[in-house]
Amino acid sequence: MVCAEVDTGYRSDMAFLRLSDRTLAQAGNDAWRGGYDRANVGVGVVHLGPGAFHRAHQAPVYDRLLAHDPRWGVCGVSLKSPGVSEALTPQDGLYTLVELDREVSFTIIGAMKAVLTAQQTPALVLAQMAAPQTRLFSLTVTEKGYCLNGAGELDLAHPDIALDIARPAVPNSAVGWLVAGLRARHGAGAPAPTVMSCDNLTNNGGKLGRAVTTLARAQGDAVLADWIELAVAFPNSMVDSITPATDEALKTRVREAIGLDDAWPIQRERFTQWVIENRFAAGAPDLAAAGVTVVSDVRPFEQAKLRLLNGAHSSLAYIGLTAGFETVADAMADPDLARFVERLMRIDIAPSLAPSADLDLPAYIGAILERFRNPAIRHRLAQIAWDGSQKLPFRLLGTIADALDVGRPIERLCVPVAAWMLFAAGAVRRGETLVDPLAAQIAAIADAPLEAQVEGFLALDTVFPRRLAGNPRFAGAVASAHQALADGRMAAVLAL
Repeated sequence: MVCAEVDTGYRSDMAFLRLSDRTLAQAGNDAWRGGYDRANVGVGVVHLGPGAFHRAHQAPVYDRLLAHDPRWGVCGVSLKSPGVSEALTPQDGLYTLVELDREVSFTIIGAMKAVLTAQQTPALVLAQMAAPQTRLFSLTVTEKGYCLNGAGELDLAHPDIALDIARPAVPNSAVGWLVAGLRARHGAGAPAPTVMSCDNLTNNGGKLGRAVTTLARAQGDAVLADWIELAVAFPNSMVDSITPATDEALKTRVREAIGLDDAWPIQRERFTQWVIENRFAAGAPDLAAAGVTVVSDVRPFEQAKLRLLNGAHSSLAYIGLTAGFETVADAMADPDLARFVERLMRIDIAPSLAPSADLDLPAYIGAILERFRNPAIRHRLAQIAWDGSQKLPFRLLGTIADALDVGRPIERLCVPVAAWMLFAAGAVRRGETLVDPLAAQIAAIADAPLEAQVEGFLALDTVFPRRLAGNPRFAGAVASAHQALADGRMAAVLAL
């Protein structure tokens, strides 16, 4: 759950010294509490894509490890943009993490020992990836950075991958850099590392491992591919924390709080979750000691996040926008809507999830509801509402299909589906830009009379499988909720 990061540039305030190792002792607000000597920290992690989410989420975990194990400093590698390196290198990699809650906290993170830009210093990047003390590669490059096709396999025709096949020594993609780094390690006789995806992909470790092996073979290096399959660990993982973009207001807030100038502070909600499959190569860090949840199977956590967190988020967005609210916290301040969402999660969604001894579902739901109420996070409903045609099948429709299969009620679950239809058609009719890949088809549906629109939406077979759209219980429940919301009978709908 990451908001887009915006590089606002560094504009020094000459009234303040800049954050660095030299000025660290002068930081106010008890912001530096690392409990370790940065001079003794070595690099054990190479992370591709050291943007806002990594610096808000994974880097603080390594920071906690350093208090008792100084081997796990991070070398961040930006694949193309020098922005992070230009901001943090003059600060010796230091930056401020602001945790947004009812009480805001400021923490200076010291885990980033270096930030490199791959296109500018490729030899330095490969040398760090090949170093024996580097035992963990990780990456946050967003889903598109994996260059996968619709089946979740490496797209050998992707322009970046085609370049990596033609020029293995000059990597272009994240997968290409991983292959090049692993080739350098193998050639140097360094131990096989753990390679960990921290992006929001289901089965992200499995997909990444196959992509890396596929590219090595496509480059004609069967020996390397065999070593990767045999020795390198690619655990699945799940990450979660809302990370709003950095802006000038945050920089000013940090400057006033710690008394030092920080070119690129980061902010996130206090809640953070990192779940990793217990599949590591020898020598990996003890992430569990730093608060990471290590489990045998990540899939129950992925499904719970998708259906409970993301499903409730979308429900709040479409119903909340219909009711005139702007943010998640605003919508949760309405008692009727808050109760509706809680019933939706506990009564309708939770029974669809496979039980797991590692996951306490009632506690997880409680934590989600508390996060939704966080007044310090202004998470706009309109942004959550984007791309509904792509999100609903995974966030809500699968739960509805499961409920129909076993005869559970679906009336509450169909309310956000109907609210999405009203939201999407209404945006078109008002002349607003509808951010959705099916905007053209939705525009045609919006021209139809209101009573015909549900049928038009259900005919979108890329959204609604025929088995679901043709089910009379489902079609009837959606039509009923759609009519009630269109008539302004919100109270009756929320009382379901």
